[in-house]
Amino acid sequence: MTSSLVPPAGPQRVLALAQLSNSVGDGAYYVTSALYFTHVVGLAPARVGLGLTVAWAVGSLVGVPLGRLADRRGARGTAVLLALATALAVASFLVVRGFLPFLLAACAYASAQSGLAAARQALLSGLVSAGERTGLLAHLQSTLNAGLAVGAGLGGLALSAGTRAAYLGVFAVDAVSFLVCAGLLLRLPAVRSVAAVPGNSKGVLRDRPYAVITLLNTVLLLRMPLLSLGIPLWIAERTAAPTWVVSALFVLNTGAVMAFQVRTARGVTGLASATRAVRRAGWVMLAACAVFALSAGASPWVAVGALVVGAVLQVVAEMGQSAGSWQLSFDLAPEGRVGEYQGFFGTGVTVARTLGPLVLTTLLVEWGTPGWLLLGAVTLGASYAMGPATRRAVGRSAAPVRRPALVN
Repeated sequence: MTSSLVPPAGPQRVLALAQLSNSVGDGAYYVTSALYFTHVVGLAPARVGLGLTVAWAVGSLVGVPLGRLADRRGARGTAVLLALATALAVASFLVVRGFLPFLLAACAYASAQSGLAAARQALLSGLVSAGERTGLLAHLQSTLNAGLAVGAGLGGLALSAGTRAAYLGVFAVDAVSFLVCAGLLLRLPAVRSVAAVPGNSKGVLRDRPYAVITLLNTVLLLRMPLLSLGIPLWIAERTAAPTWVVSALFVLNTGAVMAFQVRTARGVTGLASATRAVRRAGWVMLAACAVFALSAGASPWVAVGALVVGAVLQVVAEMGQSAGSWQLSFDLAPEGRVGEYQGFFGTGVTVARTLGPLVLTTLLVEWGTPGWLLLGAVTLGASYAMGPATRRAVGRSAAPVRRPALVN
């Protein structure tokens, strides 16, 4: 595994460039979409929230069949088509004028995004050796954060302008970013699909050991809305820290992932090291929760200090948990069915984003310090449960299948 922040030349670098392209567009979209749909389109905030919740629920359901399509019909072609579909869905937001068109466009967007994520994982699996996958995923995560930061800056310019044309420009940039992504993916070698193996044809939804791994990972991912929702509300409602700390902690998190995610993933090379990484991350997350709790009732600068230390511990836990879960999700998926299995594993992100705000609001804002400690304890429990769950998944009967071959 390279120590460079730039992946090696070849398929790995092309995958990183594709990630960078669409993450720049997504970063701009994320910071402007809510105000666009409410202030420009004229939808009520509650309807926007309902529409996005329904859309991501639909997206999580179609991720598995779209991933299976990538396995059976070719990961590169499926990924390219879904990147084009995402661009079309984003472009459709430009002409949305009511709730029903918005809902349909949002469902198309979420479905294409979920399927694209699964198809790209299947493509990655076919192009990169098993020993290099976690390292590449670390590179892609760093690239994702860099692209989101650049995109957020572009979105900030649109917010400053506050005009309809500025908002439309952001959506046009996002659509173009997925067109560029599709073009980059076309430069990759095609990966020949692997036929289903007799006796190993049960769907991922019936693979209980893998489902348990996915469920535990979903619990660990409940920390995802922490920086965007949980900590801002905690700072505003429970501490004397100034509100600008919210932005500072977000920059700290993004910069740390960009700088250290690759290094953190270097020691994760198999199932044993992956479960150890997840377990260590559970302890660090428990410590982060305890330190965050100390910021309540303290003087402003003591609160700031506690929040910064907690944020450092939190991002260390995040990077360790991410590296471990990537390794587990690939190594426990049967070869030739990575798209299907990654489509299912990716539903954890959707569930965490849907339930996370409610869980974190209840635990942190309403319960206070006991809520922080409970969040840390639940995270630690889920991280320790990964060990026996992984051993059970390894022990399940599965016929070996050959690795997908590149198509010249």
